[in-house]
Amino acid sequence: MNSTQHEPLFYDPMQAVWGDEETAAVLRTVGRVIKRCRERRAMTQAELGTAIGYSEEQVSAVERGRRAPKLQFLEAAERVLDAGGVIIGLQEDVDDVRYPKKIRDLRNLEAQAVEICCYVNSVIHGLLQTPDYARALYSSRRPAFTEEEVERLVTARLARQDIFDRRPMPVLSFVLEEAALRRPLGGRIVMRNQLEYLLEVGQQRNVDIQVMPTDTDDHAGLSGSIQLMRLREGNTVAHTEAQLTSHLMSHPKQVQILDARCGIIRSQALTPAKSLTVIKKVLAEA
Repeated sequence: MNSTQHEPLFYDPMQAVWGDEETAAVLRTVGRVIKRCRERRAMTQAELGTAIGYSEEQVSAVERGRRAPKLQFLEAAERVLDAGGVIIGLQEDVDDVRYPKKIRDLRNLEAQAVEICCYVNSVIHGLLQTPDYARALYSSRRPAFTEEEVERLVTARLARQDIFDRRPMPVLSFVLEEAALRRPLGGRIVMRNQLEYLLEVGQQRNVDIQVMPTDTDDHAGLSGSIQLMRLREGNTVAHTEAQLTSHLMSHPKQVQILDARCGIIRSQALTPAKSLTVIKKVLAEA
């Protein structure tokens, strides 16, 4: 990995859905294949949609490369168009680009990490989020995402959580703000389930969850969220987020500053044992 700072990752509704030319090119190719198979059977988009349980507009969006078809769509189109395995064979290509490129990049780095140290300053960290909490978080975004965009982003976020099933197990440490534990994002039930999940994950031997008390008078993390990933090859990559931008960086001087900052944040937060006690207390009050 080179030692230059990566380009900033800008998130807006359309980029969150497609995000890169690689994804767009794959989806256009998939759409053209489906269109050729449909025309070979002399069917209109409306007729195909009726036959497979989708609207004409949905079929058109897939054929134009504007929508990633789900497995059910491909299976039904394969069957109705008798495509000889051509359509269902597209599933692997679609799966490869189903998530936004920026999320794919982050997930790939996380998959290479032997240790991940995270601090997030306003919400529960994405690797620790329940599906309903993640959905509530994306649904609160303004300007608003569409339902399709929300579901795609939630699916992408949850896919990153397979890191907890990896062997050998990576070392994972998280510092969460007490305020984030008390903010009922999604409502009382959603938040209770989220807190219960934190207690469950926090029992894993390779996971430390720490809480930064709201009343702390010394806080090194006020500049924003940090995620450090120490890779198998020995180098470290940092990921930071702010309004509208997300940065991946590997420049040694920048990483050194963030590494030191992350260490200070952990020293200022409560110990993992005391933090789990705080989470239990917040849950009891919720």
